Amino acid sequence: MARQLFGTDGIRGVAGEYPLDAATVFAVGSALGHWVREHGESPEVVIGMDTRESGPRIAAQLAAGLVEQGARPTLAGNITTPGIAYLTRKDSFVAGVMISASHNPYRDNGIKVFGHSGFKLPDEVELELERTILARRDGSNGVPEHPLIVEPSLDNRYLEYLAQIAPNSLAGLKLVVDCGNGASHELAPILLRRLGAMVETIGCEPDGRNINLGCGALHVDKLQEQVKAVGADAGFAFDGDADRCIGVASDGSIVDGDAVLLIAARHLLRKGQLGEPVVVSTVMSNLGFEKALQAEGIKLLRAPVGDKYVLEEMIRSGAKIGGEQSGHVIFLDHATTGDGILTALQVLRVMVETGEPLTELKAGFVSYPQVLINVRVKHKKPLKEMPAVEAVIAQAETELAGDGRVLVRFSGTEPLARVMVEGPTQEKVEELASRIAAAIRAELA
Repeated sequence: MARQLFGTDGIRGVAGEYPLDAATVFAVGSALGHWVREHGESPEVVIGMDTRESGPRIAAQLAAGLVEQGARPTLAGNITTPGIAYLTRKDSFVAGVMISASHNPYRDNGIKVFGHSGFKLPDEVELELERTILARRDGSNGVPEHPLIVEPSLDNRYLEYLAQIAPNSLAGLKLVVDCGNGASHELAPILLRRLGAMVETIGCEPDGRNINLGCGALHVDKLQEQVKAVGADAGFAFDGDADRCIGVASDGSIVDGDAVLLIAARHLLRKGQLGEPVVVSTVMSNLGFEKALQAEGIKLLRAPVGDKYVLEEMIRSGAKIGGEQSGHVIFLDHATTGDGILTALQVLRVMVETGEPLTELKAGFVSYPQVLINVRVKHKKPLKEMPAVEAVIAQAETELAGDGRVLVRFSGTEPLARVMVEGPTQEKVEELASRIAAAIRAELA
C-alpha cells in the first residue's frame, strides 16, 4: 500500500487544506490516541509547535482526537523538533508530536510523530496509522477542538539537557545566531548567553507569518554579512523547527552539513571517540566531502535523502555521526534526530578544545561545483522505462569520467524530478544538468 499522508518527514501541506484540514487533523489525533493506548501504560502525548499562526489550532484539533480516545495531551508550546524528541524519550510520554513544516513558508504546516524511543515512527507504523486515519476521517458534524495550556517546565528541561552536554564555557566568543523567526528564537540565545558567549540575534521576532522569511538556514546572506560586520567568531542559522543548522565562519564562508560532519568526525577520530571510522550522509553530499573523509581514513556511507534514512543507516552501521548537506546533523550519542542547537554546540566545542577558528577547522574540504535542477512533471515514471533519459545520463557519466556524480530522483512530496550533477567545473555541471533536465522535460513535462 502506497502512503497517502506520511511523506519522508511526517504529514505536510497547506494549513487548513487536506491533509491538514480540521477533519483529517482530528482523525490523526484519534488514530494516534488509539495507538498510544495500545502501546503504553500511561497514554500521554507531548505536543510542541513552531511559531506559525496555524500551530495552536492544529494542536487543539489534534488534542481533541487524542482525548476522544482516552489519551492525555500535554502542550510544550514553542519548542524545537529535537526538543520534542528528547522529551518523548526522557519522560513518560508514549508519543510526541511536533507541529511544524520545518523550512517551509508560514502557510504550510505539518505533523511529525515520535515514539517513546525518541525516534520517528517506522514506515510500517505510519502505514498502520494512515489506515486508521482515513477510516475515521469525517468532518460532517464539525470538528471539536481541545485547547491546551502550555507547560513551561518542558522547554526548560530540554535547555538544561543541552547545557549539560555543552562546552563548559563559551566566554570570549562572539556569536551571531539567526533563528529564522522559528522555534529556537528564545531557546538558542538564552542557552548561548548562559554559557558565556556574546550573542547578537537575527530572526528572533516571530509574528506567526515571518518564519523562514528571508532568514534562517535557507537564507544565510544576512548572517554572513552580520558575522563579518561585527567581527564575530562564528554564526549559526536554524530553520523553523531548528532541526537543522548552517554555520558561518568569521570570514563569512558557509559551513554546511557536510563541513560540520567533517569537522566533528576529524575531532572525534583524533580523540579516539569516533568508534567505527564511518560517517553517514545522503546521496546529495558533495564528492569533495567524501574525498576529505577518505584522506582521514573515514568511510562515507550514503543513504536516501531524509534524516530518517540517515538514522537507519547509522544504526545499521554503528556510526556515531551522520547527517545531510542541508544541515540536519545527528550526534547519536546525544540525540535521536537532527538538532540544530546541539550541532552548533558541537562545532563550538571543537573550536574551544582546539583553539582553532572555523576557517581552519574546515581546511581540506574543497567543495565540488554542484547543480540541482527541479523539473516539474505531470507524472512520475521509473528511469528504466525512459531509455532516452537513461542514455543522456549515461553519456554525462562518461564525460565526467569518475571525477563527478550524476543523481536523478523524484521528490517524495512534490511533482518534481530532481537532477543533481557535480563535477570539476561549474560550466561543465551546468551543461550536463541542463541536458538531462531537457530530456526529462521532453518525456514527462
